[in-house]
Amino acid sequence: MATVDMDKVNKVYENGFHAVKDLSLDVGEGEFMVLVGPSGCGKTTALRMVAGLEDITSGLLRIGGKVVNDETPKERDIAMVFQNYALYPHMTVAENIGFALKLRKMPKSEIAAKVRETAEILGLTEWLDRKPGQLSGGQRQRVAMGRAIVRSPSVFLMDEPLSNLDAKLRVQMRAEVQRIQRRINVATLYVTHDQVEAMTMGDRVAVMRSGVLQQVDHPQHLYDRPDNLFVAAFIGSPAMNLYEATMTEDAGGVRLGSQELELPVVCRDSHPGLARFAGKKIIVGLRPEHLPAATDASTGSKLTGNVDLVEALGSELVVHFTIDAHRVRAEGATSDDEDATAKSGEGVARVDPATKVKVGDKITFAVNMPGMQFFDPETEQAIWK
Repeated sequence: MATVDMDKVNKVYENGFHAVKDLSLDVGEGEFMVLVGPSGCGKTTALRMVAGLEDITSGLLRIGGKVVNDETPKERDIAMVFQNYALYPHMTVAENIGFALKLRKMPKSEIAAKVRETAEILGLTEWLDRKPGQLSGGQRQRVAMGRAIVRSPSVFLMDEPLSNLDAKLRVQMRAEVQRIQRRINVATLYVTHDQVEAMTMGDRVAVMRSGVLQQVDHPQHLYDRPDNLFVAAFIGSPAMNLYEATMTEDAGGVRLGSQELELPVVCRDSHPGLARFAGKKIIVGLRPEHLPAATDASTGSKLTGNVDLVEALGSELVVHFTIDAHRVRAEGATSDDEDATAKSGEGVARVDPATKVKVGDKITFAVNMPGMQFFDPETEQAIWK
């Protein structure tokens, strides 16, 4: 088994575009690392540098502890799975999986044995004589993975391998890819723009923006303690509600528009840095699940909004509401942006499906204050210490 270590890796193109900036990231033995971010953030470029398909402008890339900057893709002992499958349509499943071994001039008996073993791992045994055109999208994706697995590579690279599948099949294949990766136990770097995919699959998740690594952590910690405004907004579906707010003069509460929320002691203790913002502007964030509908038994801080839309999902209601505080855009731009949608106080809440609520109603939420996040509006960094 091998590890991948990127040490201050940069990619600058001839036209001067700086696609990846000082990327330092390590993937441990057998670890499933997901690289996630919006389109154009540099994640695929980073993957292609690991694969040897893009030259590294500066910095060091190590695979298995060995510097491989100048080695060819073949010399790096990596296998890559692309989003378009890249299967040979005239070959059978067995021939596609074993093609790389055939190029190595491996004996036919060994190729057959390895192909059968790989097909068993992937659940493709009964399809070995079929051609790609006779397979479903999920089966073709497994064949593409099989072609990579059969080589027993040191590192497994995947570039948005599920993006061509329909929604239901993507969910199934997420679990399938994880199962296969656990079984082969090879360091894996997986690129996606889908944060749900990243959160459900990765042992750790690395979030990128404009070529810069924003945060790398275990999925739950990334969700609960984002380092900055971008990570907070990007991770989570529906996205975190982010609003301009003002700390009270004694730093004991926050004002969102015309409403004031008292900060409980546990909240102030976990965010001692809030004391520096007494009487000043901050940005607050609330996850949709931290806004349950208030009941007669509810205590603590409450937030009231106007209901704009109700989505009934069976297990929950997703309530879209508006308050009179300015919303902060997901990209981090505040309400003085020219985009009119960024000036509204729109928000989303997850509430119990038994809640009686309809469009046009006023709704009061029992705010889970310990779950509230706080950000410096100037640096966009999370406020903790």
